[in-house]
Amino acid sequence: MLDISTESCKTLRKDILTMLHASGSGHAGGSLSCVEIMDALYGGILRIDPQNPKKPDRDYFVLSKGHAAPALYAALAEREFFPKEELLTLRKAGSHLQGHPDKNKVPGVDMTTGSLGQGISIATGLALGTRAKGYDSRVYVLTGDGELQEGLCWEAAMAAANYKLSNLTLIVDWNGLQIDGPNEEVMNLGDLGAKFRAFGFEVCEIDGNDLDQVVKALSAPAGDKPRCVLAHTVKGKGVSFYENQVGSHGAVPNDEQFEKAMKEIG
Repeated sequence: MLDISTESCKTLRKDILTMLHASGSGHAGGSLSCVEIMDALYGGILRIDPQNPKKPDRDYFVLSKGHAAPALYAALAEREFFPKEELLTLRKAGSHLQGHPDKNKVPGVDMTTGSLGQGISIATGLALGTRAKGYDSRVYVLTGDGELQEGLCWEAAMAAANYKLSNLTLIVDWNGLQIDGPNEEVMNLGDLGAKFRAFGFEVCEIDGNDLDQVVKALSAPAGDKPRCVLAHTVKGKGVSFYENQVGSHGAVPNDEQFEKAMKEIG
């Protein structure tokens, strides 16, 4: 049963802002943009068990855009992979919740990430490996749009299509902005839908901040190809002074901003 709602998305956004405010460092923009995606996955689409997080035939999730770790940590805490109060230790010395997720330290994290461009390759390997073992696992990977400027992403996409990895779903958090500016100015990505279709993917485009659209896209039955979900999102979604702002990429709220943001989310 799916435990997904606009209210749970509000909770995730509040948790993200709370931990960023407490840590004084981190990435607000790209964490807030992918909340609906994280809520859908961890609200019930992923077949996972907090009591047995390493179950071999589980579904797998790779956060290729590892700097959005606060969104992942918030989702894992909601599913009780670890106590929610630990979110306040984000990026603190000795905490297992560091700036990028570590599978050896954080329950529920399937892959250590942070070096952009590697996640699709890792997910392709997981999809191949679980299929070889006879598991019916599905593998999901979330990548940033600017991250697709890395050539490694396209090598992995070619391999995923070549091996007909219908158990692989690639989600692109397409918010249009990266740390140095708008994607179109830094390195234009062009028609991503046409590109992924040419590489052999089944492609759908959605509003990535519309929860109903996200749930429908991510829970669709597997076909005979890897799937790419192009999720058009708003960087900094839910916080007026972060939305569609390049500067929100590595932003954290001060006391005044934190109070304002929490009121806006409601």
